[in-house]
Amino acid sequence: MGSLIIIAVLFGLFWVVLLRPQRRRAAVQRALLDSLEPGDEIISTGGMFGVIRTIDEEELHVEVSDGVVVRMARRAVAGIVEHDEEEDEEEDTEPGQEPDAGHGDPIDPVESASEPAKPS
Repeated sequence: MGSLIIIAVLFGLFWVVLLRPQRRRAAVQRALLDSLEPGDEIISTGGMFGVIRTIDEEELHVEVSDGVVVRMARRAVAGIVEHDEEEDEEEDTEPGQEPDAGHGDPIDPVESASEPAKPS
């Protein structure tokens, strides 16, 4: 009887640690694929960025460059690209002008590497 309890506890731990998170990730991925719309910028599982132009049942037509449209399996979408506010600020700067990161003077790698680190 005691070994049956141990087996049941091990099965319960297996379910909680492995199966439940996997089901949750699968549900999130399914929701992502269902929410895709033309005009969304995506990244594929192979690392290719593009903008969805048309959506068929199990297939997407994705524009990866101006005038270059590739056919991609819907399940190959890894995520939707979301732009941060920092990227928007960088686009607002004038050409040839570097955005101010607010970190002071740049570090010279030669100068910083000339002195070895002192142990504490």
